[in-house]
Amino acid sequence: MTVLAPVPVDQVEAVRAARRAPRRRLLLVWVGLTLATLGAFVARVLLGDYTFTVPDAIAIVFQDKQIPTATFILMETKLPRAVLAVLVGVAFGVAGAVFQGALRNPLASPDIIGVGMGASAAATFAIVELGAEGTEVALWGAGGAIAMAALVRVVGGSGNQLILVGVGVTVALQAFIQYLFTRADEYDAHIALRWLTGSVSEATWEQIQLVTIGLLVLLPLIAVMTRSLGIAELGPDLATGLGVGPRRTDLVLLLAVLLVAIGVAVAGPVSFVAFLAGPIARALNGGRRTLAGAGLAGALIVVAAEYPADYLFPDVNYPVGVVTGALGAPFLLWLLATGRAGRSAR
Repeated sequence: MTVLAPVPVDQVEAVRAARRAPRRRLLLVWVGLTLATLGAFVARVLLGDYTFTVPDAIAIVFQDKQIPTATFILMETKLPRAVLAVLVGVAFGVAGAVFQGALRNPLASPDIIGVGMGASAAATFAIVELGAEGTEVALWGAGGAIAMAALVRVVGGSGNQLILVGVGVTVALQAFIQYLFTRADEYDAHIALRWLTGSVSEATWEQIQLVTIGLLVLLPLIAVMTRSLGIAELGPDLATGLGVGPRRTDLVLLLAVLLVAIGVAVAGPVSFVAFLAGPIARALNGGRRTLAGAGLAGALIVVAAEYPADYLFPDVNYPVGVVTGALGAPFLLWLLATGRAGRSAR
């Protein structure tokens, strides 16, 4: 019988240290993004045209203290907008990371393949042609996002072909939206344009409750289903050989589309959040996928963008999508210029 020599202790410790390093880095990413999001959230709530002290804010929120004007501004404007910004950012961030991982391409986000444009076209049609408002517009937008995702998936299949089909359909939908604007009166055009850009300015506690319920249902399902996402990134042939077939990938993408639909329903298609969050979290984590990090990055992007959208220019309040679009466009150009957009995610 051959007796194997024992492995030296120093080599065992080296292997253990190598395994611990990614975990420590992931923990640091989570903690860092959480603290950054919390800081941006506090700044959004306490600062601005009407500032609050920390004791007053705590008294109003947790002790139900009534301060004329201040209570209304905090509880009905600032706080719900900040909370909804965080929730929408989490939804878009996780959804974008799932798309990019499952389809193995950094361009495969809901923004690029036209899911947001499908929502925009449906909502604009509802506003201009049907005179829809409020919840009805939100439902049309969510339905448009789901329908667009289904169309692109059926026609484009997967991978780069799906992205090309998404871009093509997006151009057609943009033309349709422009046609609708020629038929809209000034009031409807203003409402549609604000919705198209993406905004949390109309946040309510009822919306926050619905989004929270949706996230509590979908995020655990996505966490379970994406355990094999790393295998899917190896390619369809190898993934199928390892037991991760296309149906599982389709189910994960469906859950991600539902996340996008929830975010779109309450805030519109906030530009580039789903596109930016995944690569940012992945870069911070040393190139490793982290859906939780992507969700935190998405939350940070939206809640941080809310402040300059409201206060960068005096007497002008912009939808948050204006700021996120200004951040996302240069990043997209950088991906295209460096050739990274054509590479599969690793």
